[in-house]
Amino acid sequence: MKVLIVDDEEMIRAVLREYVEFEGGEAEEAKDGMEAVRMCCENDYDVVLMDVMMPRLDGFSAVKEIRKHKQTPVIMLSARGEEYDKLFGFEIGSDDYVTKPFSPKEVMARINAVLRRGKGKAQGEVYEFEGLRIDVTGRSVFVDGEKAELTPKEYELLFYLVQNAGVALSRERLLNQVWGYDFYGDDRTVDTHIKMLRGNLKEYRRFIVTLRGLGYKFEA
Repeated sequence: MKVLIVDDEEMIRAVLREYVEFEGGEAEEAKDGMEAVRMCCENDYDVVLMDVMMPRLDGFSAVKEIRKHKQTPVIMLSARGEEYDKLFGFEIGSDDYVTKPFSPKEVMARINAVLRRGKGKAQGEVYEFEGLRIDVTGRSVFVDGEKAELTPKEYELLFYLVQNAGVALSRERLLNQVWGYDFYGDDRTVDTHIKMLRGNLKEYRRFIVTLRGLGYKFEA
């Protein structure tokens, strides 16, 4: 695996680099958002670890710029643990959000979870439900012929729901399968992403059925 570590604190970059290399990975470093955007445009990485608060260009703005060119998985690193910041990070396209101070081992577990999800993409699957067309391989969703702009996490959540159509899925199961690790029971993460996903599906939001006290089910 090839990881780009973006943080203005040299000590944090050094610690994360040591753990990545210990697991046999390759690590490169950037000290601010502008440098990170340039490096992502010039190179291919398996995952980017992106600090939020940095000089010149903050992490959120850097992710927005990177998303214009690449769909590289991004894990945000931040001392700001408010729910608003986490949700904003997901909305702009990040794949995960880790609050400082963090354990390097936890960060590595999350990196591996992101990489496992990337390798597990289904091949050649296209689903159509009335005017809703879902192309798993192409990672695209069309609502009445118009492409829906979903975040990476919304794609994965919808694909998992569709691939398990008719099955009652608990929030815990969605967290484990879509996020790929124990999310410490933060059910609001699932609910928030479901809300955003439904908004993008417009009238076909009705296909995602809420199961009170349990979770959700895709039913078309």
